[in-house]
Amino acid sequence: MTQLTGQPATDDDVVHLTVPADGGYLGVLRTATAGLAARLQFALDEIEDLRIAVDEACAMLLAIATRDAELECRFAVTEDALTVEVTVPTVRGAALPGESSFAWKVLTALTTAAAAESTDGRATISLLTRRSGY
Repeated sequence: MTQLTGQPATDDDVVHLTVPADGGYLGVLRTATAGLAARLQFALDEIEDLRIAVDEACAMLLAIATRDAELECRFAVTEDALTVEVTVPTVRGAALPGESSFAWKVLTALTTAAAAESTDGRATISLLTRRSGY
């Protein structure tokens, strides 16, 4: 967490959501994202950009998820930023799109920072968005 935000979130400022790795459940994550960003008083366009980025990150992960997997989402709230980490177990040999792919360009255009990691049969995409003015 500290790696993207530069400041740790306390346990009180972390929300965990787990949903089936199915596109039909992404609305739950988009709604949670919007609610937490609104709590930080993000501007409406920043909230929408973050919702789109979370949706895109989840779509990237769903494409490589194992059958009957669960999508784990961790939201960390700090004074000026929201970090979203989405993780899913992956099928053997699966790879996330490269940083030069269109999907990755969307993530980096809509957030302050984005990172991806794939280890031990799990892939994680982390998104950091700072509130404007910080």
